[in-house]
Amino acid sequence: MKRTNITTLVLLALIGGIGGGFIETLLAAAGRPIVLPPLTLGLALLAIGIMVVVLALPIRRLTRGKASQPIDPFYSTRVLVLAKASALSGSLLTGFGAGVLIYLLSRSVVPGAGSVVQSVATLVGAACLLAGGLVAEHMCTVPPNDDDDDQGNRAVQVRP
Repeated sequence: MKRTNITTLVLLALIGGIGGGFIETLLAAAGRPIVLPPLTLGLALLAIGIMVVVLALPIRRLTRGKASQPIDPFYSTRVLVLAKASALSGSLLTGFGAGVLIYLLSRSVVPGAGSVVQSVATLVGAACLLAGGLVAEHMCTVPPNDDDDDQGNRAVQVRP
């Protein structure tokens, strides 16, 4: 599996930001209440980001040679897929939180402090999910094997 590309993360953040701002604008124009993510969403995203990193710790120990027992390859694959999904969804939700925050701060009427705190909490929690996914994905990488490098750099001795 290839590492998560920064271009993909930026593109998802832009899509989330534009989508979040667009949804809020459409709802306000229709006279409906805007969507404010609850404070618990930010806390849940933060907790998930921490859990992803904790799940990757045994794999990190194994790849660094500090583990005493082998790890199930299916567990490693699941953690890697979870890390990649966390990074992608964290990027999308970070953009969404930023879009909602920009919408709130660009209004002519000053929003309440609670609204801004809720959107900032979502933004921070989603950024922590993104960072946790990227860190866990890095923890699941296997270091390059030194045996291949030694064979390619050996000098051939020719006997006369």
